[in-house]
Amino acid sequence: MSERERWATRIGLILAAAGNAVGLGNFLRFPVQAAQNGGGAFMIPYFIAFLLLGIPLMWVEWAIGRYGGKYGHGHLPGMFDVIWRNPIAKYVGVLGLFVSSIIMIYYCYIESWTLAFSFFSITRTYFGMTDFASMSGFLKSYQGVQTGYFDSILPAYIFLIITLAINFYVLKRGISKGIELLAKVGMPLLIVLAIILAIRVITLGTPDPVNFPERSVESGFAFIWNPNFSMLTDAKIWLAAAGQIFFTLSVGMGTLEAYSSYLREKDDIALNGLSTASTNEFVEVILGGSIAIPVAVAFFGIPATLEIAKGGAFNLGFVSMPLIFQKLPFGEFFGCIWFFLLFIAGITSSVAMVQPLIAFLEEQFKISHNRATLYVFIGTVISAHLVVFFLQYGFLDELDYWAGTFFLVIIGFIEVVIFAWIWGMDKGWAEINKGADIKIPKFFYYVIKYITPLYLLIILVYWALTDAIPTLLMSNIPSEQIPYRWLARVFMVSVFALLSFLVYKAWKLNKPRYE
Repeated sequence: MSERERWATRIGLILAAAGNAVGLGNFLRFPVQAAQNGGGAFMIPYFIAFLLLGIPLMWVEWAIGRYGGKYGHGHLPGMFDVIWRNPIAKYVGVLGLFVSSIIMIYYCYIESWTLAFSFFSITRTYFGMTDFASMSGFLKSYQGVQTGYFDSILPAYIFLIITLAINFYVLKRGISKGIELLAKVGMPLLIVLAIILAIRVITLGTPDPVNFPERSVESGFAFIWNPNFSMLTDAKIWLAAAGQIFFTLSVGMGTLEAYSSYLREKDDIALNGLSTASTNEFVEVILGGSIAIPVAVAFFGIPATLEIAKGGAFNLGFVSMPLIFQKLPFGEFFGCIWFFLLFIAGITSSVAMVQPLIAFLEEQFKISHNRATLYVFIGTVISAHLVVFFLQYGFLDELDYWAGTFFLVIIGFIEVVIFAWIWGMDKGWAEINKGADIKIPKFFYYVIKYITPLYLLIILVYWALTDAIPTLLMSNIPSEQIPYRWLARVFMVSVFALLSFLVYKAWKLNKPRYE
């Protein structure tokens, strides 16, 4: 077996894994989730989910990845085949390739918006649009959802191609010279930019003390962090917290396993995994919670900010923030920083999403890294057209619900069951602790074996009882969107079928042999 590529440095590995986790959700989705779900009270189920789901799954995925990498696998089909040794294992692992590939298709489009808006900020393109309606119209015309400032979708298309080209240029350079180098530059830059913005927000005080003395940054922090404990009795808050942990740590996607497959057999994963999770939490809770919502309250007040939060992450990031930058001295500079910060957060995540599929093609079909990268690039560009042209009909939303939400939990449940119950918790625990630089409390042995799978099972059962039928039947979907959402489902089934066929062919052509 030829020597696989390895991470050049430990700090590069940690920054790359943290970059995989740190994404748009840290700065947009997290503050919206906190504001919608009880403020400070949201942090109670959030940190419980972090302790009982996030950290255990992080270690499980690092362990599965490193063990699979020993046998030359950087993808879940091969890894599940190694530890389960059952003919269906590799097909279960197809879910990992499927989820990361589908998310990449639409995530890169959203990522391209941040690059575009960074350019629009520094060139003051949207300056002069000073109310929510005009700024929202600017965004929608850029997306091609409605006519307005932009006459066509061409600018959005150009920025998408640029974004995809940057992603695949990084991927073409490989692990150490591409992904690791991006992380070493991008992650420190991201943190510095986030700190600059956080300091600027904190020093705003009360922007208009004469007319709106109640609108202050202090009120903004109070709004997002004061706990509403009465909401803790609502099961949906606990589900939202668990969902945010999955989303923010990028567990259940097969990407962490792919990254850890390039470790050596006795490289530490205990401290590395914890360091990755801790870096992500610092960026999300400390920095992500200190920018968008507090500054929105300072300028718009609590009632308007609550409406912004209800409108979701896009309204917060691409509508309210540009309005705020127009009110600040050097607003074009801070707007450029904000959106470029989001772009860096996005690209360090999106390159991770494609790596499992590239590794699969490279390892199982014995083709060159450049050819594998080219094939995936072509497939992504073609598929992204569906997202671009059917955005207004809910195509992206349908992909995001199934691939970016539901199947993350499914994969998390499957992998912890395979790891702890099929492979065996004793073997799994030994693998996590092999070469460890810290002693993991034995408490987590029982968490991984019993609590984490039970926690995930409860989430899935609750979904089945409350949301399954309306979601499957599209009960609350506008009628004009239903055909396009069905198209999205057909597209996802087709991608899954294609990936399953490729796995079948790969094992026929190159049946793995294990020690």
